[in-house]
Amino acid sequence: MKSTSFRAAAALTASLMLAGCVTTQAGRIGMDDGRDACRAQLVALDSTGNFFGEDILRGAAVGALGGALIGGLASGRWEGALIGAAVGAAAGGATGYFGAVQRQARDQAAVTAQIFNDLQRENAELDRTQVAFDQLLDCRYRAAENIRQGVRMGRISRDGAAAQLAEIRGRLTNDIALARTINGRIGTRGAEFETAMDNVLPGGSNAVKNAVAERGRPVTATVRRAVPVQLTPQRGSAEVGRIAANESVTVRPGRDGLVQVETASGLRGFAPADAFPASAVRGVGSQQASLGQQDVRGLAATNIARREGFNDSVGNAERLVQAGGFELAS
Repeated sequence: MKSTSFRAAAALTASLMLAGCVTTQAGRIGMDDGRDACRAQLVALDSTGNFFGEDILRGAAVGALGGALIGGLASGRWEGALIGAAVGAAAGGATGYFGAVQRQARDQAAVTAQIFNDLQRENAELDRTQVAFDQLLDCRYRAAENIRQGVRMGRISRDGAAAQLAEIRGRLTNDIALARTINGRIGTRGAEFETAMDNVLPGGSNAVKNAVAERGRPVTATVRRAVPVQLTPQRGSAEVGRIAANESVTVRPGRDGLVQVETASGLRGFAPADAFPASAVRGVGSQQASLGQQDVRGLAATNIARREGFNDSVGNAERLVQAGGFELAS
């Protein structure tokens, strides 16, 4: 019951958000003023939202239509129709996708195949969104570091640098807001997939979530050598700090040969998995790869892991700003 209520609330929130959101790129991210060094990365992130916002799974549309008819059209008021559509999406969003699949499929095998294909596509788009956000965050951090380097070399005054860093912080704040909007749409679609999991997988979505949580359980490990900590898992990402040899850190799943780390001082980022004892990172190295067997359960698990990973990335970006990652003294 609690899970169903959460899904309904998520669908309702997303419906209201979509009803009031700006649908043009210029409205979402502003016009290109020629001063944003990370404009290309920002456009790339914004474009990934098209899939989650404009091509939402059929459940919300099915529920919204029924809700609109019930809530507004009978009364002749368009305001009521909009409210009814939002409520209908809440009711239909959690069950409409699976219901639509059932109506179209010939048998249970066809239902499973459809969900499999949809999860594959969803996971590919989640990867694209994650990479786009990683690259945008990396670009912002490098721009800030270039300004700090300019101050150290005497090329930029401290007052001038402070103004430029404030502008970058403002842009990043807007980037994070955009990512949060995309994340909300991802969550709405995730609720639809979880309803499908509840209907086709033994133990339902909770069993899959438990497996993901168990696989992603953090461990404490001691690094064998001094290593840099990267901002993102992208190859060549900006270095945000270092871990000293024999320092103990918290390790969580990463990807591409990296693990997520957090030091006692609160530094977060990615470090090479091979810098830690194999026994310490066994089962940690890449949650997405280890959960990604090619069946519906495996794809469902990687879908949940990817959604959680993107949400964590946005939260980490917020913490980086709050911790002074874009201040002059950093």
